[in-house]
Amino acid sequence: MRILCLDIGEKRIGVAISDEEALFARGLKSIERDGKEIERIKKLIEEYNVGEIVFGLPLRLDGSMSTQTEKTLSFIENLKKHISLPFIPWDERLTTKQAESILLQADLSRKKRKKLIDKLSAQIILQNYLDSKNIKKNLSEEIEL
Repeated sequence: MRILCLDIGEKRIGVAISDEEALFARGLKSIERDGKEIERIKKLIEEYNVGEIVFGLPLRLDGSMSTQTEKTLSFIENLKKHISLPFIPWDERLTTKQAESILLQADLSRKKRKKLIDKLSAQIILQNYLDSKNIKKNLSEEIEL
């Protein structure tokens, strides 16, 4: 089962996908927020045999909710009307800064960075989620021994 990750922004949605074993994340694409994004997400779910959706939750540094948090949750509530999969919120604090840093180190032009930032942010969010999930799994297996 693959896991899809959405990094929901004002203009675009960054999308990442896991491998079948849910160990590694890969940035997939950026979807424009043009009114057709739900249909595009549904197609990706079918194409990649997705079993759950992780979405970035944009909290403030102190952990409180922001206007963007409310907009993200509103979009997810609308998406849930069209897609019957588990939705998992995941703290996305500082992932955009991390993605920007990676792209700057890669010495990419501003235009290329803008094109890649959303899907890279989604990839970072998803990889953080997968790592956490796998650490918990490994620890619980060790406890059972």
